[in-house]
Amino acid sequence: MERRTVIIDCDPGIDDSLALMLALASPELDVAGITTVSGNVPSDQGGKNALKILEFMGRMDIPVYQGAKVPLKREYISAQDTHGEDGLGEAGIKEAEGGKVLPDGVEFILDTLRREKQVWIIAIGPLTNIALALEKDRDAFKTLEMFISMGGSDKSHGNCSPVAEYNYWCDPDGAAFVYENLGRPIHMVGLDVTRKIVLTPNILEYMKVLDKETGKRVGAFVEAITRYYFDFHWAQERVIGCVINDPLAVAYSLKPGLCGGFAAYTAVETEGISKGQSVVDRMNIWGKTPNSYILDQVDEAGFFALFLSRLYGCEEEKIRPVLRQIMVSES
Repeated sequence: MERRTVIIDCDPGIDDSLALMLALASPELDVAGITTVSGNVPSDQGGKNALKILEFMGRMDIPVYQGAKVPLKREYISAQDTHGEDGLGEAGIKEAEGGKVLPDGVEFILDTLRREKQVWIIAIGPLTNIALALEKDRDAFKTLEMFISMGGSDKSHGNCSPVAEYNYWCDPDGAAFVYENLGRPIHMVGLDVTRKIVLTPNILEYMKVLDKETGKRVGAFVEAITRYYFDFHWAQERVIGCVINDPLAVAYSLKPGLCGGFAAYTAVETEGISKGQSVVDRMNIWGKTPNSYILDQVDEAGFFALFLSRLYGCEEEKIRPVLRQIMVSES
């Protein structure tokens, strides 16, 4: 099996933590390191949370680096109202024993790009670290093979303003700079597809059944950190369950066929009431060369079959018949 070198740039965060779990359980991904950025929680807390996930997954061999503490220009506004003060749903997950958060996340990104060939970056937080790295050494990104960003939206409404998704809204200047300067298509895993990835009570109960069958405690851990998230989603959007945005970005890196989309030029608004909006030129009105590939279709059952099979180390064929019973299809 060919493994690809991956940097995961994140702001853990409940759904970031689930994305990390999926990545760590997937042998195709050689995670060179995890970099944290201030987003859902401040980057130092994100680093502590990343270590907690690494400990739970038995992967303390992977280094964690703290990146940017604040956005490029705007005031930093966290999403701790959504993820809890600790970023993990205030579930009381203990600090990791051993391991430490290293400094200079931006330098780690650049060093890895300079040293390795065909690096993938999966960015599931604000794009501050990537913008700072690009600004410092654009040539280093010539070795970048794939860039996946969980952020933005095309036709979907926003989740922190009427038009903006949180990651791009948190640092719109960083996102705008990356879209303008990366030099290769950004695979945008936005709200149009991630809103369809809902961890429901039924799926969570099935995970607890799998816990009993396998002797693992993945379902119990996920239940602990998502309870706060469930409550938030019900209060804000009347969603029974919780939208888990970030794991889809990792799943897409593993199985691109889970999603469909289209190439387009995309810009990110940095000012005014539309701050953070990803403006997708779907009809090529501007006549510019596409700088992004926008996902707008997703196989929800396929995602959960992959997600659960990886976390429990079983075949997807075992998972799919149960998912057909417990997942609600829109008519």
